[in-house]
Amino acid sequence: MSAKIYTCGVFGLQALSIEVEADVSSQLPGIFIVGLPDKAVEEARERVRSALKNSGCEFPRTKVTVNLAPADVKKEGSSYDLPIALALLVASGQLESEGGFSKRLFLGELSLEGELRPVPGVLVVARAAKRLGFEEIFVPQANAAEAALVEGLKVYAPKRLVELLEHLSGQNTLPSIPTTSLENITLDDISPDSDLAYIHGQEHAKRALEIAAAGGHNLLMSGPPGSGKTLLARALAGVLPPLSRNEVLEVTELYSVAGLLSLSQPLIRSRPFRSPHHTASEVSLVGGGSTPRPGEISLAHRGVLFLDELPEFPRSVLESLRQPLEDGMVTVARAAGTIQYPARFILVAAMNPCPCGYTGDTVKHCTCTPGMIYRYQHKLSGPLLDRFDLHVSVPRLPFEKMELPPAEPSVNFRQRIISARQTQAKRFKNESKLNSAMKLTDIKELKLPPEAIELLRQAVNKYHLSGRVYHRVLKVSRTIADLAGMENITPIHVAEALQYRPRGQNE
Repeated sequence: MSAKIYTCGVFGLQALSIEVEADVSSQLPGIFIVGLPDKAVEEARERVRSALKNSGCEFPRTKVTVNLAPADVKKEGSSYDLPIALALLVASGQLESEGGFSKRLFLGELSLEGELRPVPGVLVVARAAKRLGFEEIFVPQANAAEAALVEGLKVYAPKRLVELLEHLSGQNTLPSIPTTSLENITLDDISPDSDLAYIHGQEHAKRALEIAAAGGHNLLMSGPPGSGKTLLARALAGVLPPLSRNEVLEVTELYSVAGLLSLSQPLIRSRPFRSPHHTASEVSLVGGGSTPRPGEISLAHRGVLFLDELPEFPRSVLESLRQPLEDGMVTVARAAGTIQYPARFILVAAMNPCPCGYTGDTVKHCTCTPGMIYRYQHKLSGPLLDRFDLHVSVPRLPFEKMELPPAEPSVNFRQRIISARQTQAKRFKNESKLNSAMKLTDIKELKLPPEAIELLRQAVNKYHLSGRVYHRVLKVSRTIADLAGMENITPIHVAEALQYRPRGQNE
């Protein structure tokens, strides 16, 4: 007798429908799992055997063949435990369901005692189940809130295999999980520790921070130790607008696939802020591995990636950021296939001007030789520096500025940023597209007065700006105009955008 149960396999941010077929034949006892299973799937035979025994069921004492179709796609992870167990029970005649299994999808890991344990990627699977026409999905109880984010899909979350079997056989009915509403997503209150009101001075850097947040521009801050670079970067998270409904699902899917969702809070409601250490590897930053997983740049999607002590990162790691910064997407290529993860984030980096950190400081004397300074500053390639729209110096603060009363709070910055982003959403007819993501066709549509064009011509000729930098200056100018509530770019906006380009450097 044979049986078929449906589940899904997660490949990147895509879910593929998998048919779990089981056949019981009167031959020598044994269970064989075919269909390119990995080690975790192969070991399911032992977990399923103990789970069935401890749930009051019998493991078939004949030859059992389990096929995971399509057979040419590699199956990974422990989420196949539950559908394999159900397929065995149906094939051996121990389970019947009046409703059938054609519109039901199952996934979950089984413990030896028959409990259902959480698995990653449930949100991706639930969205795919709705798209593929399934009406019900059965997931572990710990993943219930995650699956309930999908509208129009009945979600059931048994804690143990016994509860599921009683529900399927009609002995006891499981309650369905109500759908979680994504409307009216609100931001958390701004922490005083990251409120710009309590960061004294540094008005120029705060203005750059506001422009970066409004248009999604990358920001590089340079200054001596203790000048406030890290404080400013962490304050950026507090001025960003709330995630839209689609953005909430995008970010939550990434954290679901990475297995980083909190069981108490399965919904990512605020924009991510990721700050990897400078010893991070290329795989941990960009993503990949033998079993591909999202890296830090994807976990920072729709949020902020902060790289402190930028020159201390290995050069190969930093160079791997160049393509994702341009495309907003990272591609992980493996022999088995290619996986793409979104990576549309604001890159904020901080660095010292030299190894000791005091080149150009007005108080402490720099102890570095010219050669040391040259080697330190040239750890960053020109193409990488080109991808920073805003370059800001963060100098040491004098005592008088440290004792100033609280400045403009982050709430005011956030209101202006939200207004500027609403303007961009109307312009691009896309709630998620920002000025930093403008294509050449969008840039060509920008209308500049002759004075602004002449100012740009002089800047390109004098500072040898590359074509990429020229376009980035235009994008920053557009953001500055949006913050000012102006429809057209003026020479004042272009002049301010040019202030954020480094001087004395052949770009």
